[in-house]
Formats: sequence, C-alpha cells, structure tokens
Amino acid sequence: MNKKTLKKLLTDVKSGDCNIEDALMKLSNFPMEDIEGACIDHHRNIRTGIPEIIYGASKSAKQIASIAEAIRKRSDRVIATRVSTKKAKKIQANLYWLTYHKKAKILTGNIPPTKKTLGRGNIVVLTAGTSDLPVAEEASITAESLGHKVTRIYDVGVAGLHRLLNHQQTLQNATVIIVVAGMEGALPSVVGGLVSCPVIAVPTSVGYGTSFGGLTALLAMLNSCASGIAVVNIDNGFGAACMAIAINK
Repeated sequence: MNKKTLKKLLTDVKSGDCNIEDALMKLSNFPMEDIEGACIDHHRNIRTGIPEIIYGASKSAKQIASIAEAIRKRSDRVIATRVSTKKAKKIQANLYWLTYHKKAKILTGNIPPTKKTLGRGNIVVLTAGTSDLPVAEEASITAESLGHKVTRIYDVGVAGLHRLLNHQQTLQNATVIIVVAGMEGALPSVVGGLVSCPVIAVPTSVGYGTSFGGLTALLAMLNSCASGIAVVNIDNGFGAACMAIAINK
C-alpha cells in the first residue's frame, strides 16, 4: 500500500463505499510478509516516504526475484541495489519488467510514469572523477526511481577547479547537492564554500595506497572547514540519495 491507495481507502470510508471493518481488514492485510528468509515491510513507504529497498549484495538471484515479485504485488515501485551483472541477467530472464542500470548496479521496475517530479527542487550529484561514477550513479538512479529530479555534473574535481566553476548557476539553484569523491576528499569542502543549500558528502574507496580504501576521504570530509556539510559512509550512494530526498521534500 502507498499513500495514493491509502487516500482512496479513506475517501471510500468517508463516502460510505467501504465500511470501517473492511477498511481495517485492508489496512491490516499483510503489512509485513515473510518470504525467502526476508520480512518485507509493505507499509514503510507510508511511514517514511521511501519504500522497502532490496539490498542485493548478500542475496542470491532467486531471493532477489522472489522479494521483487512480492513487493510488486503491493507497491508502485521495485528497487534493488548492489546487484551484480551476473545476478541481474538471471533475474531478468524471468522478471522481464525489471530494468538493470549497470553502472549503478541497480534493478528497478514498476516505476509509475509521471510528468511531475516529487520534491520542491533539484538534486544535483557531483563527482570528483570518473572513477567515482558507480557510487554517483547509485545515488542518482535511487533518487530518480523515487520520483525526484536529478542533475548530474561529473568529473569536476579539484585537480581542475575551473571545471566546477563552469556550473555555478546550477549549483546555486540546487535544493541539495550530493558530492562524491575519493582520493583526498577535498571537493565537498570547495562546494560547501560556494552554495547555501545542504551538501551531502560521499567518500569513495577510490585512491592510491594511503587512501586506505576511502578512509582518508571520509576523515577529510568529516573534518571539513566548510559549514553545512553532512557525511555518509564510504561508497554509500544509496544513503546519500535517501538523505537528499528527505531534504528535497
């Protein structure tokens, strides 16, 4: 159940087309569902505005497919993150309605077509380099799949700062900016000094030996001298998108 179906149910109760007992039955019907070792929370979208998302990295193709089918029956969109190309091919062989976003490693399906995006503005996603694209695309595809407008600005790191400055108007008009960077993680601080909107920094595991798998970028972002910057975990594009959506609402 989503907010649209819940609103219709309440409208039907008000008009007398549905009695209270039947409404209670519908509200209590499968709010949670146990399947393939997973407990699916079908009412999460009503509570939080973000539906149950499948984390695919530790699940088999069969488990992901089963959960996706169960969600599809009661939700208006299906999203599975961290799905390898090999798993995606197995899943799509049976679930033809799913689309695979290879760079983001995300499967999406049952996304309602709409000309109007949700939220009050634009989410901008920046990357320092092309090596940060997988994490940035995880954030971008997640936000877009949940109905929000996303503008991508990629490969504008501090090694060539003039590239970023060419996009100042877009940055100034953003509601929230997600900045994805590895190496020394300097880009969020620069962006934070240029804009008044919230900045979400995403450290990536991109870098040479002393990057320590993204730890250097993480610590640099946590110690940023620019104000208004929040930091998510290493390579967590999905988490950054969810935070951006909350802000954009």
